[in-house]
Amino acid sequence: DITGEDVHETGLIWTTGDGDLRAWPIPGTLVPLFGTQPPRGQVLMAMYHLDGQPMSSDPRLALARQVEILAAKGLRPAGAFELEFFLLANERDADGKVQPARAVLDGRRSAKTEVYSVDHLHGMEPLFSDVYAAAKVQGIPAETVISEYAPGQYELTLNYRQDVIRAADDLVMLKRLVRAQARRHGVTACFMAKPIEKYAGSGMHFHVSLQDKAGKNVFTEASGESWSLPLLRGLGGLIQTMAESMLVFAPHANSWRRFVSQSYAPVAPTWGVNNRSVALRVPAGDAKNRRIEHRPSGVDANPYLVAATVLAGITKGLDEGLDPGPETTGNGYES
Repeated sequence: DITGEDVHETGLIWTTGDGDLRAWPIPGTLVPLFGTQPPRGQVLMAMYHLDGQPMSSDPRLALARQVEILAAKGLRPAGAFELEFFLLANERDADGKVQPARAVLDGRRSAKTEVYSVDHLHGMEPLFSDVYAAAKVQGIPAETVISEYAPGQYELTLNYRQDVIRAADDLVMLKRLVRAQARRHGVTACFMAKPIEKYAGSGMHFHVSLQDKAGKNVFTEASGESWSLPLLRGLGGLIQTMAESMLVFAPHANSWRRFVSQSYAPVAPTWGVNNRSVALRVPAGDAKNRRIEHRPSGVDANPYLVAATVLAGITKGLDEGLDPGPETTGNGYES
């Protein structure tokens, strides 16, 4: 698992004799590390059996399989992730609990929610400047950073990718990069879903759309339509599969503490337009950019598995013509 402990129930340890596998570098993922002396690089790897067959438990290959299923239908998924996280002090508070880090510039420690606060963000300007510089070196399309809905909480967004596998790569590399730059500036980047009980948790929202062979977004509604049929069916598939998918979206005990009413984490399988209280948000804006924002996943989830599971749900909805039910309007926590 992510802590390095063997998970015997997978059948991949003693059942198989714990044999060797092959890890092959993924083409196009070799990048330099920022600010290291001597210069170093990093590369993403994929797991294969000794006979060259893909390892079924490799999360990236699981996502690739879902992309192939859609490709056989003439569809290509595009997408991007949003990364929410806390910057925490290395020292605990008087009660032995974690606490928000002091600002790098002035040493101020936030004690209240300062969502979208420019001053809160400015206090960490040296750290985030290094994050952006490192992202540029590694080709990670980091877009916007904001102060989020809790003291010490931030969000980094990534530009949309036409290749959804690369979008997941971006998220994996960005998390590693943020951890490294936080350490350089004397704080800890925390990617737990709910590190501080009294504050909102951290999500990993996944934006996704489908393109046909001509590059047209099939979620875009035609003139006179309220919503496109593929969009509605995709939403229907995601709603029907959400319950059985929650261990992917919330894989740890701590993950479930994030699901609290009025906290911007969804608590029901709902969909709505421009509504951040639902599980599946259809952002407002240009119809050409129509997409689904999948909001249940915590930042502790595996982005490859999240994307694979979301694509599988959308595919089920398309194949079976599933209806998402009525749109949720207003407060989704009261649905």
